Amino acid sequence: MIERVTDYATRVLAANPGPMTLEGTNTWILRAPDATQSIVVDPGPQLEDHLRAVLDAAGDVAVVLLTHKHPDHTEGAAWFANQAGCGVRAVDPAFRIPTDHAHGLAEGDVITAGDLRVEVVPTPGHTLDSVCFWLPQDGSLLTGDTVLGRGTSVVAHPDGALAPYLDSLEKLLAFANSAAGLERLLPGHGPVITDPGKVLTHYLNHRQERLAQVREAVAAGHTTPEAVVAHVYADVDPTLWPAAERSVRAQLDYLAG
Repeated sequence: MIERVTDYATRVLAANPGPMTLEGTNTWILRAPDATQSIVVDPGPQLEDHLRAVLDAAGDVAVVLLTHKHPDHTEGAAWFANQAGCGVRAVDPAFRIPTDHAHGLAEGDVITAGDLRVEVVPTPGHTLDSVCFWLPQDGSLLTGDTVLGRGTSVVAHPDGALAPYLDSLEKLLAFANSAAGLERLLPGHGPVITDPGKVLTHYLNHRQERLAQVREAVAAGHTTPEAVVAHVYADVDPTLWPAAERSVRAQLDYLAG
């Protein structure tokens, strides 16, 4: 499915739905109005029909950007970049093409394609290499898996860490409440978010509530991640318990620190 979401952003939905990917991975094509060159964010899984649909819609691709390392966002990146004749920029050098420093992503970096301007906003936590991309001309922030279009994101130990994730959410909430003009979040999964401040506040409150529940579970003698999950996530579909266990490990690590 290809959907023009804003004047600058088009979404191509990958056919990889699931409990962790919701409807599937959102690949984002960014392009200034009337421009010929685009930037592609998160080509997605190695599904040739999806990648070819992105190629057809993207036209001349300046560069691929990755929000984070997870395969449902990165698996098709090398194939796509080879077909598009462009490079890949990522925080993790393992995903860069070429692998040099110039193809990294860091605070203050600005990527352009014609009149399009994309600013890098590091947001570690979901993974330690997670970043968001700010489109000031469009009022849109691409959030990868830091903020999802529905539900809440998993912070899975050991790749994810709760302390930086909470810091990242606070950073994004401050940004949403500033005069920067943030109008919407374009997530890596799920629908577009048109009330960023409300959703980010919910994310922070949810994390604090879960931490309180984990503290109570530990105080009641549930000291292993498995026992905490059974106690705290009793109302959650058991098929999601393995992900919940990784999240609990991150919470226990945070509380121990």
